[in-house]
Amino acid sequence: MKKRAILSRQEVSRRRPNDYSVFFRAFKALSLISMKIFGLCVVAVSISVFFIYLYQYLITSPYVKLEEVRITGVDEKTKRELIEISNLDSELCLLTIDLRDIKMKMESHPWIKSVELEKSFPNLLLVRAEKESPYAILALDRLYYLNREGLPFKELTYSDNKDFPVITGISPKSDRREHYLKLAVEILSVFEMEKGAWSKAELSELHFEDGEKVSLYSISMPLVLKMGCSEFDEKKMELKKILGHLKETGRIEMVKAIDLNYTKGAVVSFRDAG
Repeated sequence: MKKRAILSRQEVSRRRPNDYSVFFRAFKALSLISMKIFGLCVVAVSISVFFIYLYQYLITSPYVKLEEVRITGVDEKTKRELIEISNLDSELCLLTIDLRDIKMKMESHPWIKSVELEKSFPNLLLVRAEKESPYAILALDRLYYLNREGLPFKELTYSDNKDFPVITGISPKSDRREHYLKLAVEILSVFEMEKGAWSKAELSELHFEDGEKVSLYSISMPLVLKMGCSEFDEKKMELKKILGHLKETGRIEMVKAIDLNYTKGAVVSFRDAG
């Protein structure tokens, strides 16, 4: 029994040194890992500080200052207005200019349809602008220019050119306003290549009525042309035949209205002889 007890104590005394050595090795490994992580952190911080310094240097450097804004697609007056509303000046750094913000500001100009911007380092900002083009005038609560897409884009002022067909009869509160505007543009485009009294250049008014009926008025011919909102090309051909016949018979000056809202043919109304 004594021999066994002695052997047991010897076994215990042998195991203790082994336990300490495992702890020491784990501590050493953990220390190495910690040192590596610390070293990586120091390198990362150093790189970050370097790039922050480099960025600060670049945005204050005169070598990337905005020196020129080159705008194409618009006249000189509009160029100056675009630069002004975008707050572009020579104190700006080309590197830090927010192109999305500049685009939004420039496209808020009533005459600008769209812009594309590009930075050309070190000192140039390129702007390609597309200007709106009036196609007609829309009469709502006020007068607005309408483009070829049927979109109002600018309220008319006293000095604006008013030599365009005027679209009337559309309520500002109508939930079908966009539909009517696209129809108006489609109708006007049918007459765009025509010549004479019923060319787009001679049309003075396009008036919408209930049931999607449209009345057209010409500057040079004192009569009203009534037509629906479909089959425009066919109705234009029918109108040509009717006008040709009326001229041949010498009755064109007596006509009060031509109504093309019929499946076959048309109805011509004449003024009283008296």
